[in-house]
Amino acid sequence: MKLAILSDAHGLLRPEVLERLKTADAILHGGDINRPAIVEQLRQYAPLYVVRGNNDHEWAEQLPHDRTLMLDGVTFFMVHNKKEVPADLTGVDVVVFGHSHRYVQEEKNGVLWLNPGSCGPRRFHQEITMMMAELSNGRIHVEKVTIPLPVP
Repeated sequence: MKLAILSDAHGLLRPEVLERLKTADAILHGGDINRPAIVEQLRQYAPLYVVRGNNDHEWAEQLPHDRTLMLDGVTFFMVHNKKEVPADLTGVDVVVFGHSHRYVQEEKNGVLWLNPGSCGPRRFHQEITMMMAELSNGRIHVEKVTIPLPVP
């Protein structure tokens, strides 16, 4: 199973992101979507699992603050802000979060922590990134995708 993992789109789905979504079997979005049209656009590509970010206001009240799901034998916990991850991650294999716009891929205490960074408007002089992941037999392999900055 192939996953596209993104966060902090802030109302922008770049052509490079859309191209990657064409190969995804599912999409995980760590929040700060900013517009319902982005949710609808993402749903056209693959099943979408999303959480609400701090910039997702009234329109996003029906989106979950956090969620736990299992895909292909891998259990994910998703929340926008890493500070809101519960201390007890029993049974969780992967934590997906966003908010900082900074790419993170690290293992702590047997749990893989993933922040795909921001694939939307460039902020805080961070690179523009997302992740693609392959799930197989309860295991996950993650690939960092760096989107080149537009030429001025």
